Amino acid sequence: MPVLVQKYGGSSLADVDRLRAVASHIVATAQSGASIVVVVSAMGKTTETLIQQAQEVSPNAPRREMDMLVTAGERISMALISMAIHDLGAEAISFTGSQSGIITEDSHQGARIIEVRPYRLEEALELGKIVIVAGYQGVSLKREITTLGRGGSDTTAVALAAALGAESCEIYSDVDGVYDADPNVCSQARHIAELDYETMQAMANAGARVLNAQAVEFAKRAGIRIVAKKTGETAGSKTEVSQSVTASPGVVGVVGAAGVSRLRGTLAALPNQEIAKLGGRPFVWNTSQEVDEIWVLRTEIPNKSVEPMLAIASHFGLEHFDEDVVTVVGSELITSTLARVRELLSDNDIAVTACSATGTSLSFAVSRGEGERVVIL
Repeated sequence: MPVLVQKYGGSSLADVDRLRAVASHIVATAQSGASIVVVVSAMGKTTETLIQQAQEVSPNAPRREMDMLVTAGERISMALISMAIHDLGAEAISFTGSQSGIITEDSHQGARIIEVRPYRLEEALELGKIVIVAGYQGVSLKREITTLGRGGSDTTAVALAAALGAESCEIYSDVDGVYDADPNVCSQARHIAELDYETMQAMANAGARVLNAQAVEFAKRAGIRIVAKKTGETAGSKTEVSQSVTASPGVVGVVGAAGVSRLRGTLAALPNQEIAKLGGRPFVWNTSQEVDEIWVLRTEIPNKSVEPMLAIASHFGLEHFDEDVVTVVGSELITSTLARVRELLSDNDIAVTACSATGTSLSFAVSRGEGERVVIL
C-alpha cells in the first residue's frame, strides 16, 4: 500500500473546530486506500506563547530547556489529532520526533536531521493505523531533545517521506500554494502551479514563508515531490515542487524580507554559530579582499529584535545595518534582469545600499520600510 505523508501547519490547527476538520480529512484520505503519516505543528500561536512565557521567567533561558519547552506544542497537537481520529472510528497512534526515529545533530534550536530510523512508524502502518508525528523535533545522538528551527515541521515531513519511500509529501497551510510575490503585500501577485527545487529553495532562503528551505533541500536530495495546498480545499489550487520541472529563464518571483541585519567588516571568523543560537538565519555571504558581509534574516529572533545582532556586531567589531531586503528569484538574471531592476529602483528614487547575486537570485538591500514598496513595483 502506498505511503502518503501530510503536514498541517499551526494555522490549520488553530482551534478545536479546525483540528476536527483536519481529522476528518485525514480519515477520508485513509479510507481511499493510502497508508497515512501525518506531521503536525503546534496549534495556532502556541509556540510564540511558550517563548514569551520563557522570556518572562528567564530572559536568558538555557537552550536545552527551551527545546524541552517548545516541543510541548507539537506533542499537544499530535495527541489531540489522534483523539479526534479515534472519535471518527479510525485507529491512530501518535509519536514524538524521538519516538519516530528522527536523529539530529547535537545542537539545540536549529539542529539538522542526520538520519531517520522510522521503525515504530513502519510497524504501526503495517497494523493499519494512521500515524501522527510531532513535527519540528528530534533527538540527538546524545539522547537530548532538539528542535529543527522555525518551519522545521516541513523538514520532518519530507524526511519521513524519504525514509518511508513515499512519492510525495503534501504541505497544508492557510494559503493555496506559492505566489510570485506576497499576496498580502502585492494585490497583483500570481499563483505558481509548479516550481523546480532550485527556484523554490531560493525563494525560501530569501524569506518566502510557504515552504521551509531545509525541507526543499531534503526533498531535492531524495527526489520527493512536494505539494503545497490550502487546508480544507481538496480541489483548489496547489503548487507542486519536483525534479520534473525545468526552470524557465527570467524572473519567477519576488520575495521581500523586513528586519534584516547586514553585518560588514573583516569576518575572519564568521559568527554563524553565535547568530544561529539567537535564531538568526544567514542567507547571503559577500566576500572580497577588502570587506566581507553577512546578511541575516531576523524572522526567528523573538520580535525580530535588532538588539542581539547589534551585540554580535559589537563583539566582532563589525558595522551593522538594519535594512529591508528584496530578492528577485529566477534564472539567467544577471544578463536579463539586473540592469532593468536597478533602473526601476532608480526611477522610483529607491537607493540600493548593497547587492548580492547567485545563480538563482538577485538580492537588494534597501532602507527599512522600503521593502514592501519595492515588491509592489
